[in-house]
Formats: sequence, C-alpha cells, structure tokens
Amino acid sequence: QVQLEQSGGGLVRAGGSLRISCVVSGHTFRAYAWGWFRGAPGKEGELVAAISWSGGTTYYADSVNGRFTISRDNAKNTVYLQMNSVKPEDSNVYYCAVDPTQSGVYEYWGQGTQVTVAS
Repeated sequence: QVQLEQSGGGLVRAGGSLRISCVVSGHTFRAYAWGWFRGAPGKEGELVAAISWSGGTTYYADSVNGRFTISRDNAKNTVYLQMNSVKPEDSNVYYCAVDPTQSGVYEYWGQGTQVTVAS
C-alpha cells in the first residue's frame, strides 16, 4: 500500500523560511515525479512546484518562483519544499503528491500540512 507521510509546516513570520517534506513508502514505482500542491488535493488545488525523477526538470508556479525550491532525495524516497521569503498569501494547506509514471497525473497524496505565515 502506497503511503505518503508529510512533515514540517507550522507558523512562520513573513519574510522567514520554512521547509516541508514528504516521504513515500510501499511503492514499486520505477521512476516517479513529485508535486507540491496547496489549497486542496487533486485538481482543485494549485500546483506550486514539481520535480521529475532525475531532478533535472522542475516547475514552479509564478506566485512562488524565485522563493520556493523543490528538491528530492531518491535514496530516501523523499521530497522537500524549501520556502523562503514567505508571504501571508502563502498560508495554506500544502499537499505532496506522486505521479508514478511522470505522465502529469498525480495519483497518490499526502495528508496535508498547514503552513501559516504571520504578517
């Protein structure tokens, strides 16, 4: 059974930094992509950042580009989202997700973690 476990999050002041992470277990994927969403899991959420299996391809929403960095450690089955220069509008529930075939379809989701940015 595939499981995604998120950690990190919490309260941070505007202009500060925060890192959230997510580890996947119970899978047999050969090469998978990671994504970070906020607002809601699934299509209703906003894709904030994504990273390919190799790490060579990344995507960032315009709203976070230059401030957030997505990275992964394949040996640890873990993805990270480093959030710098955070703004109050970054406050939201963040979800990690796995695209098991790098097709653009995220099939597995974390439980969500709250990030609150105080002004």
